[in-house]
Amino acid sequence: MKKAVIILSGLLLCVAAATVIGQKKMLSPKQERREVREKRRAERIANYERMIDSIVLSRNFQFNPQTMQRQPAGPMRQVINPAFNVGIWDGTVDICLPYIKGYVPPYYATVINYTVSDVQGYTTEQTHEGWMVTFTTSLFSASNYTFTFEIFSRTGGANLTITNPWYNPVQYTGTISQLY
Repeated sequence: MKKAVIILSGLLLCVAAATVIGQKKMLSPKQERREVREKRRAERIANYERMIDSIVLSRNFQFNPQTMQRQPAGPMRQVINPAFNVGIWDGTVDICLPYIKGYVPPYYATVINYTVSDVQGYTTEQTHEGWMVTFTTSLFSASNYTFTFEIFSRTGGANLTITNPWYNPVQYTGTISQLY
């Protein structure tokens, strides 16, 4: 008899627990609005990430620099002129960027202003934060310039590092946008 009572009370507790678990919690209107805003925000972030991924995979994007810095530990310079950018489309790269030449002081600033279609080794690799896009071109000179984009899908930001065997690397920070 005691066993039957214990078993019966255990069953009642299980049914009560299942009923409580199955109930939808009641939210205040303020909490409901907050949850709706959070879901919409998360959806917008996911859509933006998909858009950046699509732009990178289409090989049809533009890098818009905001800062540049000679490596290692050169001064950080702002890039305000909207004419400076790197556009990539249909296997062609349109480059118009300020660049710092020199391996030892005195360094001097110049502008890389070329449209090249002889891009070698174009690779796109997905990382945990976005994408790494790398390619090499001679820029109509005797040495090769390697362009490495580190693109962050969630923020739309990107770092571009240009390396050359004769000069120190130059790193740019900016944004990625779609070319129309």
